[in-house]
Amino acid sequence: MGHLRRSIGSRNTRSIKTSVGGIIMKKIIFNDEFGLTQAVLEGRKTMTRIIIEIDECVRFPIICFRPLENWEKKVVNPNYVFNGHVYAVYNELDLLCHLVKPRYEIGEVVTIAQSYMDVDRFHRKGKNAAYLEYLDSILPELKLHPGWTNKMFVKADLMPHHIEITGIKVERLQDISDEDCLKEGIIHAYTDNEGIKIYHTPHTKRGYLSTDVAQQAFAFLIDKVSGKGTWESNPFVFAYEFVLVD
Repeated sequence: MGHLRRSIGSRNTRSIKTSVGGIIMKKIIFNDEFGLTQAVLEGRKTMTRIIIEIDECVRFPIICFRPLENWEKKVVNPNYVFNGHVYAVYNELDLLCHLVKPRYEIGEVVTIAQSYMDVDRFHRKGKNAAYLEYLDSILPELKLHPGWTNKMFVKADLMPHHIEITGIKVERLQDISDEDCLKEGIIHAYTDNEGIKIYHTPHTKRGYLSTDVAQQAFAFLIDKVSGKGTWESNPFVFAYEFVLVD
């Protein structure tokens, strides 16, 4: 019973492993076109969702995920908070058909990937003299490296920012709450005179969506970032909550 995981989406949040001092540290990539990296750094985005892809050999519809340590007790709770164990996946016949493990664990610290050019700007703005001296010594090499403009290729030990995973749950994408929409980076713009809350997606050169339904704003964002039809397909997702460490 194999398993795959795809981030929402390939252009929104991706994770990569790199070695720091012999230790494998994971990196996470947030979408920049919609300002999601900046939203994380400003504390406006504190959640991200990763699609759980089930093998094609699973022929019957999935009905629930159960922590493997409790599967004998038939704990049917798709929002069960994960804390370092594998999930058992059950189909509509109540048969164990799949095993899946979250990409991250609670308490894990993950590097936020940024291009070397953005890292250079960050340190020069902060005027970190000690780090700037080191950065200047390798700057010619960095400018020729693919990671200067593409954060897919950067090393974790040169990244200045990290997040810590504080919570994990499983749910359908469309089950996202108003509160979680805001944690995903949707903006509560204002409340009108009739008490109706108005939400915006992050502003981009292509514009933004304004709506009184938080889920509609999130659906618009997900389809733009992860591809049209992502919201409508309503996949199961791991919803990771995190805090900015530095």
